[in-house]
Amino acid sequence: MNEGDSIPLLGQVVRILQGREAGQYMIIIELVDDRFVLLADGEKRKTNRPKKKNLHHIEMMDYISPEVQNSLLETGRVTNGKLRFAISKFMSEIVTELKKGDLHDGER
Repeated sequence: MNEGDSIPLLGQVVRILQGREAGQYMIIIELVDDRFVLLADGEKRKTNRPKKKNLHHIEMMDYISPEVQNSLLETGRVTNGKLRFAISKFMSEIVTELKKGDLHDGER
């Protein structure tokens, strides 16, 4: 996905490209304006102190956590446990996909 045509959504998993947390995955918990979002992962970066990040410094993944999105839309808040769960679920799906790809490469 290109940064120019993607719209950040609540509950969307992103990968940080620049800064101290580069390479880590976090979830969008608030849209500040057209340039910035607030991110949290429920572990190192909790919901009470989210990280404000420029959209040019993150890569948006094609994964939106329905649990996190519903919680944010219904109550305006999300628990740190729910964020940790969503990221671990995302990571296990990504690792599973990569392993499937590796198996197919080895069969050739």
